[in-house]
Amino acid sequence: MEPSTNLIPIDDLDRAIVNLSARINAETYELLVLIRQFDERAGWLQWGLGNCAEWLHFRCDLSMNAAREKVRVAHALKTLPDVATAFATGELSYSKVRAMTRVVGSHNEKGLLSFALETTTARLEERCRELRCGTADSLGSAQRAFANRSLRVIRNAERGVMTISIDLPIETGELVEKALDKARDDSTPSAELVDDLGPARRESWSARQADALVSMASSYLSGKDNQSSNTSDDYLVTIHVDQSALANGNGRSSLPIESVKRLCCDGHAVVLGEDENGEPLNIGRKTRTVPKAIKRALQARDKRCAFPGCHHKRFVDAHHIQHWSAGGETSLDNLMLLCSQHHKLVHEGGFTIQRDYQNRWFFTRPDGRAVPACGYRTQEFSRQAGPRSELINNPPAGGLLTGTKSFVVDLGPACREPPAPVYWH
Repeated sequence: MEPSTNLIPIDDLDRAIVNLSARINAETYELLVLIRQFDERAGWLQWGLGNCAEWLHFRCDLSMNAAREKVRVAHALKTLPDVATAFATGELSYSKVRAMTRVVGSHNEKGLLSFALETTTARLEERCRELRCGTADSLGSAQRAFANRSLRVIRNAERGVMTISIDLPIETGELVEKALDKARDDSTPSAELVDDLGPARRESWSARQADALVSMASSYLSGKDNQSSNTSDDYLVTIHVDQSALANGNGRSSLPIESVKRLCCDGHAVVLGEDENGEPLNIGRKTRTVPKAIKRALQARDKRCAFPGCHHKRFVDAHHIQHWSAGGETSLDNLMLLCSQHHKLVHEGGFTIQRDYQNRWFFTRPDGRAVPACGYRTQEFSRQAGPRSELINNPPAGGLLTGTKSFVVDLGPACREPPAPVYWH
């Protein structure tokens, strides 16, 4: 069977999906405005329901959790004009708006909106969580996490396995995870020996983590003390917190602020000085191996793989942007964290790292196009010159699944929808 000659170019599909996503964002804003008006006028009463979320669950087939969030976000947008405008024009997704409305107010709306427009949803959600934890109101969250700690053991005789499930406050869970990592590394043979075992004998990461737990339990029951004095930063639990959050409860924190204060009372603290953009102080040493102090500052700055859209926090390498063999320094300004996949793409896949006019690093694809930090925007495509695909300009009629050429797009007269109704707010 010969391949179809009418396949849509990838770049046109990319553009069509982005445009449609922007339209969905704008229509979602209109939906939330209607939901708010419906709730303010108690329209759900005539259906004999208790609140607007129940009405959405009944009439719009939303889950109760999704319905409650829709109602919450709809009312929150009423006092956030800048966020509402960006949402109405399609620049912000519902996922970003949902995260922002949990922490944004008149005092930080513009700053958080600027950050949201230049980053991914995952990074924005992390920033919003840090802002929540940096306030005194996060004490209730810490108390609930501590009160709900639990451990469950389920035995399955038919499968011959036991399942152990544990819920811990996040700072305690991080401690357990680091202990498992250390036990796993202490009991794992060298890379050369693992390769010699052959594919049949190589074990997965999760299986080695399970072996590490058994090793820790066996060591405890046997009464053997671990004589290792390894203090590698690989087993250091890092907590990010603003000095202002510690001082007056106004700033960002990785954990509820009271939990951080408790840990600082009797814990080894490593202080990292940062500027207002979160850049740690440079420790410029010209050496091939990244020193622990610089690696610690690099992890505090990047937190994960620096490639746009990547969320890997494990198995990340310190990459020299200008390689040390070409005179590049082992300094924060010349380093970034990359996961194994994107590290290989940069070295062997044709991707490059360059600086923009604001002296910030960005990635470029093998074809020279820049990889934006949070995805291509509709405005960027509309400014691009060049001929459009014929399938984009004249999409086929007859439904979304008509032939191999059909796809969802609203860029041609054949399938253009009627204009949306105008609502007065």
